[in-house]
Amino acid sequence: MATPTLPSTASAVHPFTANKLDNVGHPLDPLTPDEIKAVTLAIRKHTVEHTDIKAVKFITCILLPPPKRVVLAALGIPVAPGGKPEAPTKIVRKAESDFFDAVNGTTYNAVVALSDEEWKVESLERLPEGTQPNITVDELIQCEVIVQNDPRVQALAKEVGIEPHQIFADGWVIGWDDRFPKDRRLAQAFVFARFARHENLYAHPLDFVPVIDTIARKIIHIDFPPVWKKQADGSVKLSVPTTQPQPVSDDAFQQANRPRIPPPLMHHDFLPDLMKEADPNYKQRDDVKPLHVIQPGGVSFKMHGNVLEWQKWKMHIAYSFREGVVLSTITYNDDGEIRPIFYRLSIAEMVVPYGSPESPHSRKFAFDSGEYGMGIMANELTLGCDCLGKIHYMNGAFVDNLGAAVVLRNVICIHEEDAGVLWKHTDYRPGGRSRTVRSRRLVVSMVCTLANYEYIWNYYFYQDGNIELEIRLTGILQAYVTESDEPIPYGTTVAPRINAQYHQHIFSLRVDPMLDGLQNSVIESEIVGVDAPTGSEENFAGNAFVVKDRVLKSQVEDGARDFDWASERRWRIANLNKTHYSSGKPSSYTIMMKDGAVPLLAKKDSWVARRASFAHRQLWVVRDEEGPKGSRIYPSGRYVPQTREEPKDSVGKWVNEGSGSIENEDIILFLTLGTTHIPRPEDWPVMPVEHINVLFKPSSFFTKNPSMDVPGTNDLESQPAFDADGTSGLGTACCAN
Repeated sequence: MATPTLPSTASAVHPFTANKLDNVGHPLDPLTPDEIKAVTLAIRKHTVEHTDIKAVKFITCILLPPPKRVVLAALGIPVAPGGKPEAPTKIVRKAESDFFDAVNGTTYNAVVALSDEEWKVESLERLPEGTQPNITVDELIQCEVIVQNDPRVQALAKEVGIEPHQIFADGWVIGWDDRFPKDRRLAQAFVFARFARHENLYAHPLDFVPVIDTIARKIIHIDFPPVWKKQADGSVKLSVPTTQPQPVSDDAFQQANRPRIPPPLMHHDFLPDLMKEADPNYKQRDDVKPLHVIQPGGVSFKMHGNVLEWQKWKMHIAYSFREGVVLSTITYNDDGEIRPIFYRLSIAEMVVPYGSPESPHSRKFAFDSGEYGMGIMANELTLGCDCLGKIHYMNGAFVDNLGAAVVLRNVICIHEEDAGVLWKHTDYRPGGRSRTVRSRRLVVSMVCTLANYEYIWNYYFYQDGNIELEIRLTGILQAYVTESDEPIPYGTTVAPRINAQYHQHIFSLRVDPMLDGLQNSVIESEIVGVDAPTGSEENFAGNAFVVKDRVLKSQVEDGARDFDWASERRWRIANLNKTHYSSGKPSSYTIMMKDGAVPLLAKKDSWVARRASFAHRQLWVVRDEEGPKGSRIYPSGRYVPQTREEPKDSVGKWVNEGSGSIENEDIILFLTLGTTHIPRPEDWPVMPVEHINVLFKPSSFFTKNPSMDVPGTNDLESQPAFDADGTSGLGTACCAN
């Protein structure tokens, strides 16, 4: 059996412990490495005994979660306000796996159940022709090997001064290209030169894009992007008459109507030793003093397997090969009452559409979750570097093509950090007292590397009941080579002859609420000035404005909503069956996402818009429908690679072709947020982090400010920065008053 090749983000292939059953502490615990191997062995055995499949290539192997009500009953969480938990029932642990017939490329899905301490195949389904599961790490690594060893690629590289050992490539799912049959599993490769082992290869892009059949393991075509030319009147024009893809042909280079473009040779490194080699005058800043995070009494959270308890919060934390971090069964202890808030939170999908229309750049719109998998590309985090302070780490595991478990150590980071002032008031009158309470937050984080880009997921939990997701974007811009002085209408020349194209990052945050129970609704609020004019009896000073609330009722008519900046439109997840004793309003959480609301800039009938229907609207609300393979999870469909239309199992189809009510139902929300990236030279060679935030804020959920019991802090380790005698800044200790 071949030895798998591991990316730098993974520790090792897990050695299988035969006949060993792992103890599972929570019904949503992900499959352990031993379980992954046991499941794939059961599938191999079944295919040998009951099918004509000769060889198996595994793509996924994941937990098939039990139904919500079964999970909540097992955990003792009520499904209605003031109700008692339902009676527990037996839970059968199940897994599902996507795999290929390695000979002919046919795709299968298997459901495997644990029965009498043995995993057995419960169902085996042949998936429709053209169905493509996510691309795997093995395939991405193999794409580069195929490109490096292809004689045509070597010859093309040689023509512009690049030797075979200097050729490197990033494999991408091809996205959309109807010149090729969709039943072939295809990738496109962006090719670069690398002149030393660790230098920044993205500084040396090459001028062609191979197309690879990953099953046959060969290049089937090579595209040559055209160039832009400045005209006498100052306008720009392509070297070809159209942005439409040219017919597949052996003379693809002639079709581009331009000369070969050698890669830029200037080094743009990010490692200090290499920067020093390139510039002897380079030195790191020497005036950055140490800043330590110290908790002499230890952390304030507890872990029981995958279950975390912190302050009044309790939740389950899991690694997902596709979504990265999944938080489930989130509850809050409200003075002894365990109140459910969210059943499940995750980034269910994201797409990165690029704005350059010429082929083949027009097919650059990566679905980083659905086509690759955020968890698969997650980093092993380093103490004192990626995470500061007293840290608890969690591991993850996913299946490789051979059926073994690849282990990612320290892939989820959990810690506490100071979050500034939580609340403060000073009675300004003579002799008045004041009080300052500092905020502490719990952080659950992960870092994922998708070829050139890094994404950082930070889930924050606060002492006032707030929950926040912060997405940080960093890494290296996806670059393409330009001619000298080539005008670039759809990108920025961030360094000589390096074009960073305009693009967007659009995320779909899946929210499965259980606010005081499973029957929830969404209230849409608009803040508007009253119609009565200034000087009228109703609005004499002209200052009046009101909040207009509307409950979203119909899945078809109300299930897709846009943000409205003019009215500060916002939404609340609410339980209409429980109201606040004073405000009279329903128990709810407000969604604060104005800063992250970004419209998809591509045309509504564009290739990317037809595949990423979630990006059309800022909010989607659907009634959940649990089937044999779980809930509605993925807004662009279960199988994303090479789709050419909106899949039937996507959020747009669920809303537009659904029926019935979304009021007082078991609902799911998909929130669309993101950023439009117009690259700057300051984003090169590595981009400083950009932030996207969404906040869930309690509204008539608690009786009053739930953080009134948080103690004040009088930190004796805090000292004046410059005062020699240590007395400056010492006044009344308002933190403890």
